[in-house]
Amino acid sequence: MDNRQINLLREDTPGCSEVLHFNNAGAALQPAPVYDAVTSHLQLEYKIGGYEAKARAQDKLDYFYTALATLLNAQPEEIAYAENATRAWDMAFYAIPFSPGDRIITSQAEYASNYMAYLQVARRFDVQIEVIGNDDSGQICVQQLEDTIDTDVKLISISHIPTQGGLVNPAAEVGKIAKKYHILYLLDACQSVGQMPLDVDAIGCSILTGTGRKYLRGPRGTGFLYIRNSVLNHLDPPFVDLHSANWIDHESFELRADTKRFENWECFFAGKIGLAVAVEYALKIGLPTIRDRVWSLAEHFRDRLCQLPGITVQDQGKEKCGIVTFTKKDEKASIITARLLAEGINTSVATADSARLDMGARGLQEMVRASVHYYNTEQEIDRFIATLIHPKT
Repeated sequence: MDNRQINLLREDTPGCSEVLHFNNAGAALQPAPVYDAVTSHLQLEYKIGGYEAKARAQDKLDYFYTALATLLNAQPEEIAYAENATRAWDMAFYAIPFSPGDRIITSQAEYASNYMAYLQVARRFDVQIEVIGNDDSGQICVQQLEDTIDTDVKLISISHIPTQGGLVNPAAEVGKIAKKYHILYLLDACQSVGQMPLDVDAIGCSILTGTGRKYLRGPRGTGFLYIRNSVLNHLDPPFVDLHSANWIDHESFELRADTKRFENWECFFAGKIGLAVAVEYALKIGLPTIRDRVWSLAEHFRDRLCQLPGITVQDQGKEKCGIVTFTKKDEKASIITARLLAEGINTSVATADSARLDMGARGLQEMVRASVHYYNTEQEIDRFIATLIHPKT
């Protein structure tokens, strides 16, 4: 990605002139076409009515499934829209028919919401949770994972990129094991979608979930669910409505034949249109191009931070992404993020309550999480470093 292209992308992103935005793992700045798509549909609803606006925009709404299928190398009928990534993940996870004695395998870096769902299902159905340890790099140990497999394993469920750092888990290597032993494989791609290529066939996952607001640069309140056709009929949606199923008679109903059986009738239609535009925007740039830009920028960022006294970069893994986490001696992460915000620099705090297994094992309570995107620049990193080491008094 050359300077000319980066400048054009920044011009397409009005937020770049307002803030220094290193909180893309929270919510990225939207490009103008996404904003225009959302507001145009809201204006249409305002002028002619919600139902009528939906009917007029049906082609755009249908395109959502084509866009996401293209992004993931899936089929349109394998895609469902969701209000957010957590709801997409929940709809799939709670559809799995667990039985007493089943085992759920996950990683030490797992996200709080996912792990709490494992705990709830474990209590309901007497299911066992098995946490696979890390290898020397800090990623899930693939060999330990395979050594743990037996006939009781019902599900392998991991986060591709955990919320608390730059680690990229070896999702495709996990997928090979899941395929070898015919085990359901759920991949939380909340942080990976939009910052790297995702091919569900190459990864080998049965189910994949993601959000719109992070690296895809879509609207908040949008997400998606992918379920492989071959496993769809082995899952029972936790609830249904007149969109996800047909009411046959007073004693029966019939689920839809596609993954839309996991949707519900009412949704944020403007957001759905906006997310499709965001996906198309990313596809035009190219996911390999995005990955190379984001990851090289993050590596440059880490190199700069490592040169500073009192700073410890906390990212793990053989492969590292656009999320950069660090701690500073004698200054809490929450204090750092607050003073950076006062200078127009957006970051966030990774806290132990979102990743207790991982951060607890490392003795960490909180870290600064500074996540870059392709529209960020080396000059912004210079400004960040200067502000970090020279706080205003």
